[in-house]
Amino acid sequence: MELILATAACDPSVDIICAPANVNELFEFREAIFTIAGFPVTRTVILILSIALIVSAFLFFGLRKKSIVPTKFQAAVEAIILFVRDGVAKEIIGEHGAKYAPWLLSIFLFILVGNMFEVTPFINFPVTSRMALPVLLAVITWVVFVFAGIKRQGFGYFLGIIWPSTVPIFLRPLVGLIEFFSILILRPLTLAIRLFANLVAGHLMLVLLIVSGWVFISSVGDIGARAGIGVAWFVMGLGIFVFELVVIVLQAYIFTLLSAVYVQTSLYPEH
Repeated sequence: MELILATAACDPSVDIICAPANVNELFEFREAIFTIAGFPVTRTVILILSIALIVSAFLFFGLRKKSIVPTKFQAAVEAIILFVRDGVAKEIIGEHGAKYAPWLLSIFLFILVGNMFEVTPFINFPVTSRMALPVLLAVITWVVFVFAGIKRQGFGYFLGIIWPSTVPIFLRPLVGLIEFFSILILRPLTLAIRLFANLVAGHLMLVLLIVSGWVFISSVGDIGARAGIGVAWFVMGLGIFVFELVVIVLQAYIFTLLSAVYVQTSLYPEH
């Protein structure tokens, strides 16, 4: 596993925490496993395709048979769908929320499964820790909420941003400039960075604590009592592991929630 290899050069008799020389090694997979028609297929590409298959299978097998008394699996799938549709789409967006529910459900499940790869044995790599993927998801959200604003208000949507009528006229140029950068530039940027940063930070902490703990414990014959440091790192790593399970779900929810909020503000700018 690449996490173990990253600390292969660590000397536990000298180093308290075993960290790789370049942490980018933990997140970058530049070499193609194979190519298709000249297109390089990396580990990240395979994981992204796996997410799509997992989400599709989850929804297909959860909804293919409608029964009066649903199975536990079907009930779980329906609960997630209802949560996103009613608790996010309709609750945040309002009367037009239902038509955005499939999109919101898709990004919620995609991010959730992608985040779960962080704690999946033999994978241990959240694809959302690659900045390109959060940026792509944020750009899709940007396109959706901008298109929603244009469809409802016409190109007056942009006029309402740069010249807000609810603000005193002498403040409109300043507020309009701030709103323009905030809505059309900073929103997708912060949406992507929030997801990326949280997953990178969590993954890095797990790497440094659990792998360092294993290196110290496995070197007990050489370093003696100092191997106890490894036990402490390992226990802390397990605590971070449990915390990351919460972060994994929370970040998927926050991304989906904010996407719905942005659509709502485009449809109802007066709110």
